[in-house]
Amino acid sequence: MNKARVMLTGLLLMMAGSAVWADAYDDTLKLFRDAGQSATFFNKSYGYALFPTIGKAGLVVGGAHGDGKVYVGGRYVGDTTLTKLSIGFQAGGQAYSQIIFFQNKKAFDTFTGRDFEFSANASAVLITAGATAEAGTTGASATASATKRDARTIGQYENGMVVFTIVKGGAMYEASLAGQRYKFKPAR
Repeated sequence: MNKARVMLTGLLLMMAGSAVWADAYDDTLKLFRDAGQSATFFNKSYGYALFPTIGKAGLVVGGAHGDGKVYVGGRYVGDTTLTKLSIGFQAGGQAYSQIIFFQNKKAFDTFTGRDFEFSANASAVLITAGATAEAGTTGASATASATKRDARTIGQYENGMVVFTIVKGGAMYEASLAGQRYKFKPAR
């Protein structure tokens, strides 16, 4: 068990260390604005939380971590972190970007008002690009598209929130958002 924890920690640190943060938010925002249906949510949502890179790894014991920023009406309002610890059938490592749209102020207040955790039935829309075969939060899939801009996505609000992810690299079997805990810190 200790070897798995050391491997997990090392992999997460490598993933987090490889991110270039200066332009990461702008680049990630552009990807989601250009990717299929996720683009339409910018105009019809109250706000969103944007995570340029979330590193996830596991071998029976797993975890994920990512830092993000929260926006209302396109204006930065605070920072958020995602942390996930899990145990069960899982193997691999992966880095991905994530955006969570808030349908209204009530959903925003739910996310930012306290430590927030997705319910067991929550799912994310996986935005794919290129020829891929992956197991993601919505199950196993095999798709093909020319570019991230051409990626086909479908999403709808559930309890006032909708989540989109773009896989950046790696491969991992793991099947839910449940257990992901988010913490919010308002901007000063």
